[in-house]
Amino acid sequence: MKFNERIRALREDADKTQTEIAVVLGMSQRRVSRLEKADIQPTLSDIEKYCMYFNKSADYILGYTDNPMPFNAKQ
Repeated sequence: MKFNERIRALREDADKTQTEIAVVLGMSQRRVSRLEKADIQPTLSDIEKYCMYFNKSADYILGYTDNPMPFNAKQ
């Protein structure tokens, strides 16, 4: 799963709209939409915000692993 697919799935699983996520992450709804469509590449700041909000590892958010646990979390 790619970054754009992962963040959309996480948002939908949390029953949040793009606008709600945008407000919490401090970005525009348009940016969230463009990230979810893969129209733009995420910045390091974008990735960090999604990781912190959803409490998931960057590897998971980026689609490198299916293990959602942050590295420092007890497994």
